[in-house]
Amino acid sequence: MPPETLKPVLKTLPQAPSGHAEGVSNDAFRAAMSRLADGVVLVTAREPSLDPDDPGAPAGEDVGMTATAFVSVSLDPPLVLVSLRNGSRMDDLLDEQPVWAVSVLSESQRHIAGRFAMKGRISDRLLFEDIPRTRGEVSGAPLVGGALATLECRTEQRVPAGDHTLVIGRVLTAEAPSADGGPLIYFRGRYRQLG
Repeated sequence: MPPETLKPVLKTLPQAPSGHAEGVSNDAFRAAMSRLADGVVLVTAREPSLDPDDPGAPAGEDVGMTATAFVSVSLDPPLVLVSLRNGSRMDDLLDEQPVWAVSVLSESQRHIAGRFAMKGRISDRLLFEDIPRTRGEVSGAPLVGGALATLECRTEQRVPAGDHTLVIGRVLTAEAPSADGGPLIYFRGRYRQLG
């Protein structure tokens, strides 16, 4: 159809309220999307020291966030994507810190997912206190012991998307240290396991 033919058609389309498709409420959208099962990961990063030149300054802090909006994007190059709520601590940190890590949680790690998803939670330092972990060689970020897989990433691109930022990262390391158990799944507002 030639462009001049489209103009009258486009003028007759109803305009949606700001930010919403015609007739879609937040509740309806949330309910529909809750029917999509998602894997659960812990995204981690190391917040650098406030003054790296001062040996007496406090060391940086580990930061973690539970995410269910995490997907593989590309094999060549290896890319992944995580969706972060605008203004969240992780969003702010990854805006400045280019390297981060992901631990794919197993069904036995529901307590970790719940702990890092809490609103009004205590400091991240205390949240990490009793979790077995190693430190990523590239990112310096915590990698959860017993996770089904771990990845270390470097941010390639940040894409604004409504009230979230899509962070696309190049995978620098990938390990599958544990073959025990199944994945932790998030479905209909609850953590679940396969089967």
